[in-house]
Amino acid sequence: MPAKAKAPATSSKTSKSTKTTASKAKTTTRKSRAKKDPKIFVLDTSVILYDHNSIMNFDEHDVAIPITVLEELDEFKKGSDTKNYEARQFIRLIDRKAGEQNINDWISLNGGSKGSFKVIMDTRGQGEDAQRIFGAAKNDHKILNAALNLSLSEPDRKVILVTKDINLRLKAKALNITAEDYETGKIKDVESLYTGKTNLEDFDQDLIDKLYKSKSLGVEEVEKAYPNFKKINNHFYILKASKSSTLSFYNAQQESLDQIEKKSFYGIKPRNAEQAFALHAIANPDVKLVTLSGVAGTGKTLLALAGALEQRRDFKQIYLARPIVPLSNKDIGFLPGDMKAKINPYMQPLWDNLKFIKNQFKEQDKEYKQIDEMVNSEKLLVTPLAYIRGRSLSNVIFIVDEAQNLTPHEVKTIITRAGENSKFVFTGDVNQIDTPYLDEQSNGLSYLIDKIKGNKLFAHVLLEKGERSELANLANDLL
Repeated sequence: MPAKAKAPATSSKTSKSTKTTASKAKTTTRKSRAKKDPKIFVLDTSVILYDHNSIMNFDEHDVAIPITVLEELDEFKKGSDTKNYEARQFIRLIDRKAGEQNINDWISLNGGSKGSFKVIMDTRGQGEDAQRIFGAAKNDHKILNAALNLSLSEPDRKVILVTKDINLRLKAKALNITAEDYETGKIKDVESLYTGKTNLEDFDQDLIDKLYKSKSLGVEEVEKAYPNFKKINNHFYILKASKSSTLSFYNAQQESLDQIEKKSFYGIKPRNAEQAFALHAIANPDVKLVTLSGVAGTGKTLLALAGALEQRRDFKQIYLARPIVPLSNKDIGFLPGDMKAKINPYMQPLWDNLKFIKNQFKEQDKEYKQIDEMVNSEKLLVTPLAYIRGRSLSNVIFIVDEAQNLTPHEVKTIITRAGENSKFVFTGDVNQIDTPYLDEQSNGLSYLIDKIKGNKLFAHVLLEKGERSELANLANDLL
């Protein structure tokens, strides 16, 4: 009987190898598909109130909006505050993009260049339930459930919750949901934010002597002496040589390095180099936009007001404005009296600075009387920012105090009101923010400084030395 033929010794190995190869191919295909599939970003209400156009800023990725967010926006849509405007604009944008389509299905945002969006209707916990875990029926927990449900229904895609609410991000991470801040409008590093000034040590003494004599240096001879000299429009320099020093700035119009002298503006004399820079920027007719930043007591508002009063003949009106925090008509409404009486408590810091300038003169002095006359005739007007949208401001100098409490969109709205012969001055401390969902990197003042630095119409000064009092400096340094 012939021996039974044996199967080839390699058959089992080949079969196992084939299965392994197929398994690897399937895994590779799955990974490749997951890599190619766009992410899904779930937007919180705070992001939309910060930027109504945020839905368009996620490139090729898809955007999901929980129905709870639309319900919250419905509560914000009435009013004249910026957040009310943002809510209305977003609702209109969604309506326009959806057209006749069902918003429960993915709808293209902009053909092939952008992703799609849809509204998530189911905010109940299908697996994990945020409302049960955190023990409260809150809208934030419904938004978390929407993100959890998406993760279950789209297992091959990465789902990311985007919110400016830090506490909501922490709750999301506790549920293993990837959560991020909305990055559009944020600067990278507040520590490296443009300061507007540079110290040039070991400057050529002959050039400083020449600058004292002629008040101006050709930029070519400065570059010849200092090959690494950086020309930045309207940038300020402290020049230090062996025997003397001086203050200067790069004149963008004349392309020269001009000397700056410390001058008194309506009774206010600069006490340090940065204050001299600030007054020079405010008085420079070629500069239409000025930002002053610094901690409390550095003189930001006082310098802006003194500079404006010095130029009172060049403008028809001087506006002093600041955001009301909380910036809400409802909060103003709780106060008694007419609109002027309601906003006065919020505007008091501006009146304090105006009073300080008045007190540099005697009551019988014409400058003292001029300030009262300007207030009575509304040549000098203190106002909230809530009603600026839609206006056109020509022949005015407009000072915006506490600008760090504005969003980048609010800052843009204010500047786009500029008409002919208008000048805008923004002051604030980027480290002292009172508005929810804003921080050092995302506030309007930081954004403005970072985006417009180097422009011929713009000048910025960081004020570092406190001049209010020794006690105020002590608090800034040690508390």
